[in-house]
Amino acid sequence: MAEILAERPLILATLAGIPKRDRADVEQQVLMGAWHAVKRGMYRPDPKAEPRAALRGWLHGIAWRQAAKYLATAWVRHAVLHPSPFGLLHEPVGPDLEAQVAAREVLDAMTELPDWQRDALLSVDSPESLVQYAKRRRMNPSTAASRLRIAREALALKLRRWRR
Repeated sequence: MAEILAERPLILATLAGIPKRDRADVEQQVLMGAWHAVKRGMYRPDPKAEPRAALRGWLHGIAWRQAAKYLATAWVRHAVLHPSPFGLLHEPVGPDLEAQVAAREVLDAMTELPDWQRDALLSVDSPESLVQYAKRRRMNPSTAASRLRIAREALALKLRRWRR
């Protein structure tokens, strides 16, 4: 772990685009992910490479992937402060009527699905991963993925029947 911690400046440089308020959390994810990978035997550098350069390249890859995951998460909000935000819009403000009707159709179709299918579909909107969803319900992740696939097919079938 000491060798990994010695490369902390490299990790912080890779995470430079992340806001300071969240940078420590992402750095912790990088360090813990690297340590767990070493414990699982996933760090296998090329024997011909210089050890420190191999470690630095490997840590840079982990930090880069963690930064990408951070920026892709739904809870990361990108806000642009403007004194008159509605002045930026050139269209009327408010949801589109067709979008409201389509959303109502989907909600009505979902109410007719069995509880387990509705639960599987709503799990997609949860911030937890499908594996975490499965563990919380004490089921195999493959079963959860299969249930989600079946629920999506059932919803699509209901919507096709309604729209005919």
